[in-house]
Amino acid sequence: MIIVVANSKGGVGKTTIAVHLAAWLIEQGYRVTFCDCDAQESSSHWIREAVPAAKLVRLSTTNDILNELPQLDKETDFVIADGPGSDAERARALLLRGDLAIVPCKASILEVRALAAATEVLRQAQNIRGGIPKAVIVLSMIGKNFRLTKDMKDAAAVLNLPLANGAMILRQVYADAPGQAAVVWQLGSRAGDAAAEVENLFREILPEAARTRLVRTNKKR
Repeated sequence: MIIVVANSKGGVGKTTIAVHLAAWLIEQGYRVTFCDCDAQESSSHWIREAVPAAKLVRLSTTNDILNELPQLDKETDFVIADGPGSDAERARALLLRGDLAIVPCKASILEVRALAAATEVLRQAQNIRGGIPKAVIVLSMIGKNFRLTKDMKDAAAVLNLPLANGAMILRQVYADAPGQAAVVWQLGSRAGDAAAEVENLFREILPEAARTRLVRTNKKR
C-alpha cells in the first residue's frame, strides 16, 4: 500500500505525520519503505535516526516517483511518501501512484477553505484513476481547547473528503522530536498524551493495519 502525506502548503505537519506513521507501522510488524520527496530532505535525517528499520529512499523528480514507486510497493508492505510542499508536478505524480492520501490541514476555517485549491491535484488524480487515491483530512497543530465549527465541517463536506475524528494538538514535544532523533513515544512521560493521540489517529485511518496495542516504554533519549 502506498500512502502519500500531501498538501501543497508547507508547515502543516506533513513530515511529523509521515515519520510517526512509518514508525507506528514498523512497530505493528510491517516492512516499511519511507520515500522523502521533498527537496529539503528534512524527513530523511529524522527517519534515518529515529526509525532505522525503515528503508529510506529519496525520490527527487517526477519521473523517479512515477517509475520507482510501483516497484517499491512490490518489495514492502507499506510505502510512506512525504510529499513536497510546493511542487505541484511531484505532488501529482505521487497521487497518480498512491492508494491513500493523508491531507494535513491546520485547524481554521480559512485553512480548510484553502484546501479547495490544494486538493485540485488530488481531484485530477481521482478522476484519472476512478476515485483512487482515497483521501482523508487530518487537522494538525490545533489548540488544546479547539472545537470543530459548523463552518469547518461544511467546508470539508463541500470538498467531499472525510475528516478524521482524531487530530494532532499543537505540542512542543512534536517540535522537539526531530532534534532528539526520536518519535514522541520515545520521549518519556511528558510525551504520553502525544503518543496516545498519534496511535489513536493511525488506528482510525488504518484500522486493518493495527495488529496489536503496544505497551509504550516511553524511553527517554
